[in-house]
Amino acid sequence: MTTTWTTLVEAGALAAALDRDDLVVIDCRFSLAAPDAGEAAYRSSHIPGALYAHLARDLSDHRKQGGGRHPWPDAVDFSQRLGDWGISARHQVVAYDDGDGAHAARFWFLLRALGHERVAVLDGGWARWTALGLPTQAMVRDASHVSRMEGFDDHRLLDAAQVQEHLGRGGLLVDARATERFRGDVEPIDRVAGHVPGAVNRPYADNLIDGRFKSSSRLAEEFRALLGTHAAGDVAVMCGSGVTACHHLLAMEHAGLQGAKLFTGSWSGWVEDPLRPVATGA
Repeated sequence: MTTTWTTLVEAGALAAALDRDDLVVIDCRFSLAAPDAGEAAYRSSHIPGALYAHLARDLSDHRKQGGGRHPWPDAVDFSQRLGDWGISARHQVVAYDDGDGAHAARFWFLLRALGHERVAVLDGGWARWTALGLPTQAMVRDASHVSRMEGFDDHRLLDAAQVQEHLGRGGLLVDARATERFRGDVEPIDRVAGHVPGAVNRPYADNLIDGRFKSSSRLAEEFRALLGTHAAGDVAVMCGSGVTACHHLLAMEHAGLQGAKLFTGSWSGWVEDPLRPVATGA
């Protein structure tokens, strides 16, 4: 029976599966400070057979206005990109990056929002893979194009107006940014500091220990304490631009808490309208 991964996969398990004909590995390495560095690193060395996904070019749509710093792509465009990578509905997909898993989690949630269940993130990413001395290659392979067309589950994707409605109904909004950014003490990227009034803070780094995700039981305990009486489906997550918030969605699903939503524009999208309220402090 073929193993299916839907949240996280261990490096050893992925290494043992590299010869599977239904496996596609996607390298999501990216740096905001040096946007071309991730692709350059990929071309130098990557997991055998991996293809490359660029956060700004492939996992966002910068033609859009009002969607924050990493606007969510349209389903037709992202489906076409998946087809270019040769990813069909039958494929098991695994994504990785060289950071804390947030860029890979963005790719993971894009596929999950399309209804593709068989997608996972490499726990520990490139750092774990290389620390274990697992195989790498520099050769960049070609992909066989496939045709596919799906639509996103719009119930899991919220814009700013929908977030206001969500909060007005008593829903929970969890901000994944670092605490000092949430409080408004500092803001190194966006033009306004602070947070959406009514949001609560859980930095996405709290999902990790020693560079890997905490156990599913520990994540479940921590998120249930945060959610209180809210069901997972009554939770929306956000961050600076809709990327690191996906780390929470992955962590929650790994903990068995399914159905949380993403504020796609997140803080950078919220503050594009100067009339929207801003809160500071804890």
